[in-house]
Amino acid sequence: MARVVKRIAHALSEALRQLDTARLRRSRLTVEGFAEPGNRARVRLKGRTLVDFSCNDYLGLARHPALAAAMRECAGSEGAGSGASHLVSGHGIEHARLEEELAAFTQRERALLFSTGYMANLAVLCAFAGRGERVLLDRLSHASLIDGARLSGATLRRYAHADAQAAARLVDEDREHTAVIATDGVFSMDGDLAPVAALARTARAADAWLAVDDAHGLGVVGADGRGTLALEGVSGEEVPLLIGTLGKAFGCFGAFVAGSDETIELLMQKARPYIYTTALPQPLAAASRAALRIAQSESWRRERLAALIERFRKGAAEMRLAISASRTPIQPVVLGSEAAVLAAQHELEAQGLLVVAIRPPTVPKGSARLRIALSAAHTEADVDRLVEALGSAVQRAAGAGAA
Repeated sequence: MARVVKRIAHALSEALRQLDTARLRRSRLTVEGFAEPGNRARVRLKGRTLVDFSCNDYLGLARHPALAAAMRECAGSEGAGSGASHLVSGHGIEHARLEEELAAFTQRERALLFSTGYMANLAVLCAFAGRGERVLLDRLSHASLIDGARLSGATLRRYAHADAQAAARLVDEDREHTAVIATDGVFSMDGDLAPVAALARTARAADAWLAVDDAHGLGVVGADGRGTLALEGVSGEEVPLLIGTLGKAFGCFGAFVAGSDETIELLMQKARPYIYTTALPQPLAAASRAALRIAQSESWRRERLAALIERFRKGAAEMRLAISASRTPIQPVVLGSEAAVLAAQHELEAQGLLVVAIRPPTVPKGSARLRIALSAAHTEADVDRLVEALGSAVQRAAGAGAA
């Protein structure tokens, strides 16, 4: 027994050593608080205040007092926990109201709440695909879509990133067994958009489900923040499965799937991640309802965010920084090597800016990057400061990556 324990300990140490050698070991940052009331963009880390350019709080709602007030009021009457799964006795009035409001916002007949976006994606893939069938995913789809496809038992095929023609060719290889085509709406590490209109035509021709995970699009892009489908002029009938999250633009927590009444009813009956887990606490649902109201009524948040995106891109171009074509809040600066991106992160942190290095396996090997996430909570001065700091940090990091 002692030899077994020793062997396991050695294997663990060796695995961690290999991660360290490859500069792929991850570490957590502990946010000690926020420097300004109601503002998520300035965080305290290690006793210092940093401007946070890594958070997905695109509309600046995560610390909005109305969300906290809604959560506090609901907790006072309904308590902190739901106590059971939705299909037992955990489904409360705040859940029901939020589902109705999300359905209206996405212009669907019905919505179904999940605790996380990861669970929602697992649920969709496992409910609508199975053994003997195929799931087609974009090469850069989120890990939860990949895991959902694998857990479904279906054969997983992946097409070239944002290449609708490549997806169509895969469908033509076996049209009869293609059950689901799934993609991100806005890709979380690149900030670009999926060709949802073309994918919808391909899915319709194959009689397959099209699922779009619009976690990074809803609340941000399209008319009234209704997401990638609104931006691209694609209807709900063309995309029968829409997945959204409440933890990004809406500044709260949780996720949902929206679709027709029968689609959501079938999902509720079959989705194991929905059936076999405790329901989201009602105070979180109440906070999400407040966020949804603010996001729809305060369009200036999206307008401000769009202006900051343009300001960053103009400044980056003037600094001759290599940036992607993204027009969303996600602005990656790809440096390639793990050493280079870590060096850039550390230099930016020294200058009071939090931009976290993203490395494989989150992104493909050779594409390690600084993932910049802009928010309506940032100021023009914040963005200018970031651009200036990036110019020197990237240049020095290039040398570190070559060393």
